[in-house]
Amino acid sequence: MTRRAEMAAVDAPRQVQRFLPNLFRTTAFKLTAIYLVVFALFAGLLLGYVAWNAKRLLDDQIRSTIDAEIQGLAEQQRLGGIRRLVNVIERRSRAPGASLYLVTTPVGERIAGNVEALPPGTLDRPGETEIEYARSSESVDRPSRAIVRIFMLPNGFRLLVGRDLEERERLGIVIRRAAGWSLLLVFVLGCFASWFVARRVLKRIDDMTGTAQSIMAGDLKGRLAISGTGDELDRLALNLNAMLERIGELMAGMQQVSDNVAHDLKTPLTRLRNRAEEALRTAKSPDELRAALDGSIDEADNLIRVFNALLMIARLETGRIQDSMDTLDLSEIVSGMAELYEPLAEEAGLSLVTQVEPGLRVAGNRELIGQALANLIDNALKYGQPAEGGQAVVLVSARQGDGEVLLSVADHGPGIPEADRARVLDRFVRLDASRSKPGFGLGLSLAAGVVRLHGGQLRLEDNAPGLRVVIALPATQTAILDASARVTAARSMDMPVDMAAAPARPRSTAAQNPVGLPSL
Repeated sequence: MTRRAEMAAVDAPRQVQRFLPNLFRTTAFKLTAIYLVVFALFAGLLLGYVAWNAKRLLDDQIRSTIDAEIQGLAEQQRLGGIRRLVNVIERRSRAPGASLYLVTTPVGERIAGNVEALPPGTLDRPGETEIEYARSSESVDRPSRAIVRIFMLPNGFRLLVGRDLEERERLGIVIRRAAGWSLLLVFVLGCFASWFVARRVLKRIDDMTGTAQSIMAGDLKGRLAISGTGDELDRLALNLNAMLERIGELMAGMQQVSDNVAHDLKTPLTRLRNRAEEALRTAKSPDELRAALDGSIDEADNLIRVFNALLMIARLETGRIQDSMDTLDLSEIVSGMAELYEPLAEEAGLSLVTQVEPGLRVAGNRELIGQALANLIDNALKYGQPAEGGQAVVLVSARQGDGEVLLSVADHGPGIPEADRARVLDRFVRLDASRSKPGFGLGLSLAAGVVRLHGGQLRLEDNAPGLRVVIALPATQTAILDASARVTAARSMDMPVDMAAAPARPRSTAAQNPVGLPSL
């Protein structure tokens, strides 16, 4: 025997000792054991009910047989008196069978019949009774049971007619034996089923436990195994795997943020320190010191805005602001935000155009949706400068879709290559062509976080040329009904549907940049 085989032989009893206590403590084993007890109880009650009904049926048949024989004997006694009755009983007593007969004198002496011994006082109680008797002197020590009826004949003679209960007792033995074997079989099969089910469940639980332990040890790529049966353990594993995926994304994002903070924020912090050091070394007047302090304050404000954005993104990813959701008029928010950015668009040499259907309603947070839209418009104004001869237009539109509200911001700038569109949604990601512009690469990331929080999608599409950013938010039932009402009203007035949904631009001055992060 090899060393490995010897170790396996030694470990086998230990594994059994560890497995059995765990097996008995499993919920599957306990439930199966409970089902086994309940099933055995119902099986026992069913067999008992069957036995009781069989006994009652046999007793009814015996009484019917006794009644028929009594009627025949009564007819014989009526026709020939006691002598003829005795002759008939003598003849019937010699025939084999379960019938019992006995005729006695008034003092109890046996005249004819096949009954040898009776319990004392039996013949003194007319009517039906169940007794123990003996057919011959040899069977006195082994009495049998019977149902008998006692009749008083003329002149004090007594007649006993009965039926042996051997058939009933044999049936009872058969039923009891069948019940015993059935319950034993149920118990054995139930124990085996409990062991099999609990062992299978325990193995899957142990596999999950092992995977969880490896994940806690640092292997964040580990996932729970799926058997493919679709049972409750599979559903639990799927939900836990989804949770682990989300945790992995958060951990990767946190690691990415740490790396990006260490690299991308190092430059403005170094610039801030160098400016302060240069001011201390070269400033010769209070005005020069004031100018240096103003520059340091501006740099510090930029850093504060970056950290505010990071804090906002973290809050969005944890979903801790969902309690502030409300039904919003998205048309008003988009129109007001576009009006707010019109002066900035004019300064950048661009035309800001809006196409907004009225009455668009979504469930969300006004400040967050406004911040996301502000970031998208700000990016379009910064990076949407067209090439020579191109359209200097930034289009902001909002319309009703199929069960959702579609909000888009489109420009005619250089756009984003398709290979980089998923990457630019991460934090601190800036393409090489945009590094000359102010910002830190957080605007799209924050907008994507806002959209995810609202249960929507953010898509980057080609505007041919330029970039179109589309936000799809779930529409409320009110918005869907309003859209249907607009279409119905347009058809009833013989108007084009597009005219019924013509863009309206309310001149509101209430729209504000909620967080104030124009350069993210």
